[in-house]
Amino acid sequence: MAKAFTYWLLAIRPKTLTISVVPVALGCALAWSETGEIDVPLMLATLAAAMCIQIGTNLHNDVADFERGTDDPATRFGPSRVTAEGWLSATRVRSAAYLSFAAALLVGVYLIWRGGWAVLLAGLASVVAAVAYTGGPRPLAYIGLGELFVWFFFGLVAVGGSYFLQAGGLAPGALLAGTIIGMPAAAVLVVNNYRDLDNDRSAGKNTLAVRYGRAFSRGEYAALMLAPFVLLAGWQMTMQPHGWLLLPWLTLPWALWLVQRFRSLPAGPAFNGLLAVTAMFQFMLGLLLALALVLTARMVEAGA
Repeated sequence: MAKAFTYWLLAIRPKTLTISVVPVALGCALAWSETGEIDVPLMLATLAAAMCIQIGTNLHNDVADFERGTDDPATRFGPSRVTAEGWLSATRVRSAAYLSFAAALLVGVYLIWRGGWAVLLAGLASVVAAVAYTGGPRPLAYIGLGELFVWFFFGLVAVGGSYFLQAGGLAPGALLAGTIIGMPAAAVLVVNNYRDLDNDRSAGKNTLAVRYGRAFSRGEYAALMLAPFVLLAGWQMTMQPHGWLLLPWLTLPWALWLVQRFRSLPAGPAFNGLLAVTAMFQFMLGLLLALALVLTARMVEAGA
């Protein structure tokens, strides 16, 4: 029983689940900062749906990569994959992935009731894209569209959708916030693809790292980690100045350090730790940005 629990935990990849938590929190915080209201049950349902979609994506990725011969335990540098190791059968992992997607759709019924047809379209697109990420005849991850997938669905769609459900519409700030937080989320995938470049090339997985090489990936990672601060500066210039807006800037030295680490570390197992820390950076950037929006709104409301 204990081993089975450990295997399922490995398959779910809990260290990366913050990627789906942060955009929901950020979208809801932005809506609260503008409306002064937050619907907690709606926020929790949105969070549950987002996490179910990511868990389903991770599980489906585990079995799909195994079936395509990508996750060979003999050559893989990353954490062990349960299907490739034979710890869980492909049938069980695929069934769990579909169950997770079904759970997301079930929660989505409530979200659709609250938000209308736009939420239905966004939810269906998210699930279809999650399956197509490593499934189908031309998986997104195998043709160099992985980073775009992560940025779009775990950035724009997640933040924009969370904001839409709370505020009843979309606003430029929600799309900008989604762009900002989606970039470091995509950087997590860049770390993964840089680490696995040689193995992916052998398996015919044509990620951007495989297509354009390691120098390109180093530049891509730097851009995804630092461009959010350029966008953040422009966005904050449109807001009423307040000291709380400096909170997300506390992560800038961390971002610079991570960029330097990416450039200096040898490709291989060392990148496992870098991947986890990049995911944590994305979490902290989003959390501090959400906190800055809420505290600034409260101070402005109080006339401070």
